[in-house]
Amino acid sequence: MKPRMDLHEDQTKNTVTATFEMPGLKKEDVQIDFHSGQLTISGESKISSEHQQEGYLVRERGFGKVSRTLKLAHGVKEDDIKASMENGVLMVTFPKSGAEAPAKKITIG
Repeated sequence: MKPRMDLHEDQTKNTVTATFEMPGLKKEDVQIDFHSGQLTISGESKISSEHQQEGYLVRERGFGKVSRTLKLAHGVKEDDIKASMENGVLMVTFPKSGAEAPAKKITIG
């Protein structure tokens, strides 16, 4: 399952903020991976409850995994990515475009 995602661009700061709705998850349940220019957000919920009801013990359990992958602009580095989470909403901010690598001359041997 994919978490709901909203993207917001701030042109003055040259940044993009991705907001993910992950209800019921704590920051300890969420993992953010960055590899080969791709940012992967994943999480797993393990909700269980137990209560007495009319002489019966009622146990409910819910499990679910969510994952979403974004391809970031060329040149974005891991240190450029910032994340915070509050009330089941994960916010990840990164540059709209990374630093361009300088052109390199190749000598013909």
